[in-house]
Amino acid sequence: MSVEREIPYKIYLEESEMPVAWYNLRADMKKKPAPMLNPQTLQPATIDELSAVFCKELAEQELNTTDAYIPIPEGIRSFYKMYRPAPLVRAYCLEKHLGTPAKIYYKFEGNNTSGSHKLNSAIAQAYYAKKQGLKGVTTETGAGQWGTALSMACSYFDLDCKVFMVKVSYEQKPFRREVMRTYGASVTPSPSETTAVGRKILAAHPGTGGSLGCAVSEAVECATSQEGYRYVLGSVLNQVALHQSVIGLETKAALDKYGVKADIIIGCAGGGSNLAGLIAPFAGEKLRGEADYRFIAVEPASCPSFTRGKYAYDYCDTGMICPLAKMYTLGCDFMPAPHHAGGLRYHGMNSMLSELYDQGILEATTVKQTEVFQAAVEFARVEGILPAPESSHAIRVAMDEAIKCKETGEEKTIVFGLTGTGYFDMVAYEKHNNGTLTDYIPTDEEIAAALSKLPKVD
Repeated sequence: MSVEREIPYKIYLEESEMPVAWYNLRADMKKKPAPMLNPQTLQPATIDELSAVFCKELAEQELNTTDAYIPIPEGIRSFYKMYRPAPLVRAYCLEKHLGTPAKIYYKFEGNNTSGSHKLNSAIAQAYYAKKQGLKGVTTETGAGQWGTALSMACSYFDLDCKVFMVKVSYEQKPFRREVMRTYGASVTPSPSETTAVGRKILAAHPGTGGSLGCAVSEAVECATSQEGYRYVLGSVLNQVALHQSVIGLETKAALDKYGVKADIIIGCAGGGSNLAGLIAPFAGEKLRGEADYRFIAVEPASCPSFTRGKYAYDYCDTGMICPLAKMYTLGCDFMPAPHHAGGLRYHGMNSMLSELYDQGILEATTVKQTEVFQAAVEFARVEGILPAPESSHAIRVAMDEAIKCKETGEEKTIVFGLTGTGYFDMVAYEKHNNGTLTDYIPTDEEIAAALSKLPKVD
């Protein structure tokens, strides 16, 4: 059952200003994202086909392009009340530090034990798994934020949780790994010898630090080979972007309450869920011709899906067992450098964001790792929050845009997503403080080699 589109979204906010319905941006897109394809038939994936991998209600959400509002079940909303609404903060100290006339706001999603926005979708996916009567779920995680969030959600609903963690992050972030285990999850470094696809990847790429695409393949194989399990994903999918729309709905409600209109909205982009969630209601207004905004996706220079990728159908995983999605991609065989971009090390981008980017509604830019950590430290020193490396990509560009305002004298309002905290990322901060962080930018030849293996889809 959907909520009527004609009614303003504010009616669906409680007195606490927490949304009681998710907003599905695809309903307001005249040109919809291309459908996911069955990799065997190359025909649009059906509910039944997706339900073999995902929970049935999540599969329905994945394919829903018509309902603008989808009610949030009470079982999920009651959990949200532990930490939502999340604060929208005016960065007065950062503004003063930069000497900018710009007004800077950040939506802080790190005010929960998982330390990030990932809990917004983790609790939803665990809820639907429990409702379906499943034993447990499998997943992948990059920096570990998603795995941490899902382990918390599964513990809440008494579900088994099996996490395949990108090997380089497994080694760099042992404490986040231990938080997952504390909440009862099993954590396996990926690629591993425990799955057929993991063994295949290791044979092809000996000594690899892994990628999110590798971990996705292992998690899907693990789920589909066990009775009573389904696979859940922390980004990329439209169902995840839907759940993350609570970020944007709360942000817009807070800005509206104080009569503030954003000019520029910025988010880091790996698979795209936090960015999609942050911009959703604002993008809806832009698509309907009600307001105008600049949306900027910030991705690592080491994994530039938007800015150097190709808009094409590709596998969502390195093992080539998942459905095909049309997205900006570097090729599912692309192996990003083992840098500290963490959860942004994914070869492709959410299909909805990819379509918005292709239409020119969304901009994209890249930043280098050393620039990111310079911004992270600067932000920590003046705003008092140690940001996650992923979030710091957005911080870097928000600061750059504020400095441009200083140069031009424009009083723009900048909003960015502070998706999480960096307290489990101290190895990266240590390397920055020691001056040993380096930048890596893939060559055109490396990207071309991965793109040459894209599936042939008419």
